[in-house]
Amino acid sequence: MKRGTLIAFEGLDGCGKSTQLELLAEVLREAGFDVLATREPTDGAMGQRIRAMARSGEVIPAEEELRWFVEDRREHVRDTIEPALAAGRMVLTDRYTLSSVAYQGARGLDPEEILRAGEAEFPLPDLALLFELDADAGLARVKARGGVAEPSFEQSAFLQKAEKIFESLERAYIERIDASPAPEQVRERVLAVLHERLALL
Repeated sequence: MKRGTLIAFEGLDGCGKSTQLELLAEVLREAGFDVLATREPTDGAMGQRIRAMARSGEVIPAEEELRWFVEDRREHVRDTIEPALAAGRMVLTDRYTLSSVAYQGARGLDPEEILRAGEAEFPLPDLALLFELDADAGLARVKARGGVAEPSFEQSAFLQKAEKIFESLERAYIERIDASPAPEQVRERVLAVLHERLALL
């Protein structure tokens, strides 16, 4: 059986990646693809621990924070992503390795080291869609939509550091997408990229 395809949706809080993942999943399913939509942090024990930490504003050492995310990803890949890829499915993940590179890099860890370790351990995405949006514009979107605040991450100075790291990343599998237009326009760009990069749709 032909191995499946892994597409990661990456970017700052408020960039619209989750919305675009849902829109793409719908288009792919209508086109007959067997789609698995998933996310990080996961809903597993470690993922829930990360979400609770983010909501509480608790500050933990950067190395410990990274360890939590890597452990959550390890379970995610083993139990969800790898079985789906082996079954030939189209896997769309809302956040993956590049988020750890940018966010834990913004905590002061070495982004290149995080990236090298992640690429060595986990499957490389066939495509990483990196949705680019100014950090403050993303924060404004987060505040406008309400929902659960995550004070551990949703701070302007911190997100500006993460933004600079995202901007510095250079990998063949990364496709940068301007996330500032309306969702419908961004969606059209996503579909064009899938056609150009993966000969899909």
